[in-house]
Amino acid sequence: MTCPATGPVVVGVDDSPVSRSAVRLAAREAATHQLPLRVVHVFDWGPDPTSPQAELRDSAEQMLADAMAIAVADEPEIEVTTAIIEGHPIVTLLREAAAATLIVVGDGNLATRSNISVDATAVQIAARAGCGALIAREESPPLGPILVGFDGSASSRSALDFAFDSAQRRGRELSVVRVVEAMKAIGDVEAAPVVTDGVGDELAEALAPWQSRYPSVTVTQRVLAGDPDEILVEESRSAELVAVGARGEQPWRGALGAVSQALLYHSPRPVLIVRHPAEQ
Repeated sequence: MTCPATGPVVVGVDDSPVSRSAVRLAAREAATHQLPLRVVHVFDWGPDPTSPQAELRDSAEQMLADAMAIAVADEPEIEVTTAIIEGHPIVTLLREAAAATLIVVGDGNLATRSNISVDATAVQIAARAGCGALIAREESPPLGPILVGFDGSASSRSALDFAFDSAQRRGRELSVVRVVEAMKAIGDVEAAPVVTDGVGDELAEALAPWQSRYPSVTVTQRVLAGDPDEILVEESRSAELVAVGARGEQPWRGALGAVSQALLYHSPRPVLIVRHPAEQ
């Protein structure tokens, strides 16, 4: 499945504070990429089938009205539509993602929780959406560079596509980080020293086609040695947005690789999980 380049930006909303942040972020992306915004609230009768339907409907309509007001106040030029859909939230949002260019959801406060369920909505959307999944945080990010982790994989090249385009449209600098991971010690065998010679040149060569296409984007390229998860989470603290490939060099891990999971769970900034078309 390949997500449509002209599909809407879809944002899932509820009555949580992080949902309002998600709406603002989604409206920003819709305006930045000149796409319509579709605001969706999903409710499931399962937990409490005795609740009055009219009461639930009134509450849902108010959520959508509030979300639309936020979106239009922030980005008055975008086209906004809304929908109330009955069903399982994750299943319904994944169905919405199939026709979207981008789907945005709140993180459910993942970064502040010690125990994270793999069934959490943000985790499932990030892992299974057929388009890019942008995970919003409750706290609005400061203005800063767009950060992208690059390892040469097809997934990370797709992340570069988004990152360069987003940096140009936002007028932001782009920070590209390549992390060289050290081999860990095993028993009595010492860890091998990290070798970064030539990696910087390889990174510059890999980025050249994008820099040619986006000459107005100021790019900082860095090669860092250490644990990719820890380094990229730390680097993300000074970023406005983080873009990362879904699986990177670890396609055997399943829907999300170690780095994308670490950023999803621990970065304080919005994280965009990007898939190569072959992964969708």
